[in-house]
Amino acid sequence: MTALDTEEASALARKGQERRALGVASGAHVVHDGYTDVIYVMLPVWQAEFGLGFAALGLMKTVFSGTLAAFQIPAGFLAERWGAPLVLAVGTALAGLGYCLAGLSHGVPMLVAALFIGGLGASTQHPLASTLIANAFSGARSRTALGTYNFAGDIGKMTMPAAASLLLVVLPWREALAVLGAIGVLAAVIIYVAMPRFREEAEAPRQAERPVSRGGAQAYGFPLLLSIGVIDSATRMAFLTFLPFVLTAKGASLPTIGFALTLVFAGGAAGKLVCAYIGARIGTVATVWLTEGVTAVGIIALLPLPLEAALILLPVVGIALNGTSSVLYGSVPDLVQPAKRARAFGIFYTGTIGAGAISPALYGLLGDAVGVTSALVVVAGVVLLTLPLTLLLRPALAEP
Repeated sequence: MTALDTEEASALARKGQERRALGVASGAHVVHDGYTDVIYVMLPVWQAEFGLGFAALGLMKTVFSGTLAAFQIPAGFLAERWGAPLVLAVGTALAGLGYCLAGLSHGVPMLVAALFIGGLGASTQHPLASTLIANAFSGARSRTALGTYNFAGDIGKMTMPAAASLLLVVLPWREALAVLGAIGVLAAVIIYVAMPRFREEAEAPRQAERPVSRGGAQAYGFPLLLSIGVIDSATRMAFLTFLPFVLTAKGASLPTIGFALTLVFAGGAAGKLVCAYIGARIGTVATVWLTEGVTAVGIIALLPLPLEAALILLPVVGIALNGTSSVLYGSVPDLVQPAKRARAFGIFYTGTIGAGAISPALYGLLGDAVGVTSALVVVAGVVLLTLPLTLLLRPALAEP
């Protein structure tokens, strides 16, 4: 075999590993994000089974989501020691085990413990699957791959709750949760066996293509990116909190509000995929200016529009609203050393998810004080704070 043949075979093998890494990571995202939203389907079941009030039901969701958010950074540290594929596989198995234990629960304490275990396992997915994709793909291609991976999470949010609802039609809820939990255990085995192992030294081409450290860029690049992500996540959740009240004021019925939210979420799913490709072509800074600009203008435009026109605009707002996140996640590998990516993704996801969890309460206080319309104007204004931050980020990303 000639040197050329060897090089071609190596390139083909690398591409096969890339596709496998993206497929396995995306599959993990489907399962984990699906698990997170299946809880919404189970809340009425648990209310009837255990006689829970709304505060206790809210606690059920908080236990899972709060644990997920809190343990993402420790998951990154564990991955640095034991390897991302192993920790992600163990986490997926724990998430599945949590659902199995929830099906065995005969009281609230055991159910809370099961949800804690599930959230603990789910905390591994975002930082570690993102790291594995970043290690598999180089340069701008990693942004596109991460966008595809983010889109897969939305598929999980749509399909897993629907599957849970169908299972509840044919099975008692305990057996239905056991089936869902078994999916996680099976997925864990597939992740561990099928996920390619990439050595950090293989990332040398990325370092040559886009240096991680440019002068003092490494010192401020990642914190700036995190700040942009926090603002973006906070304003996105605030907008979704106020949107039903804006539509109600326009005369929307409850089914229409549900349809409107579906339009936003469908646009958001498409935005994660589309904006990742746009970001790979025109860069992070230009894409963030585009998406955040459209978000701010779209929010303001929704306020005076009649209901029918607002519904037409909502998918566009959804694309811009969620599209920024794919570009930001895809830029994390460009700002940290390969060995620290799992830790960096853990910090990034913790910051953005935490901001999204806190912002509805803070903006809710603002809405009580000044009204929904004025509060949304403030939300649109805060979105624009990301623009000067991206200009400061440009040298760290080495973009023109």
